[in-house]
Amino acid sequence: MIPLPSGVRVWLATGHTDMRKGFPGLSLLVQQVLNRDPLSGHLFVFRGRGGDLLKVIWHDGQGACLFTKRLERGRFLWPSSAGGAVTISSAQLGYLLSGIDWRNPQETWRPTSVG
Repeated sequence: MIPLPSGVRVWLATGHTDMRKGFPGLSLLVQQVLNRDPLSGHLFVFRGRGGDLLKVIWHDGQGACLFTKRLERGRFLWPSSAGGAVTISSAQLGYLLSGIDWRNPQETWRPTSVG
């Protein structure tokens, strides 16, 4: 997981995005569609049409970072395309990147002893 400074927000771009785009193309989407500054230090997360590929862009103050994750099985859970962008916490981003339902994570019961 990326060590995020406090106060950093995570924005999910609702809907699907053309995953052929790199940092310049995704930054343009952040400016024009999400009405945000891609150099603000916040994370912007995009999902491909198939649902198994994510791209995250982040400007850390020194340069632009582009992270990509593809799930081998399953799909990333994504909000509906109603609002353009949804903000989530960094903990929810961790769930999302792990393929866990970030909207309602459930604790897994584990026995304390065998037998």
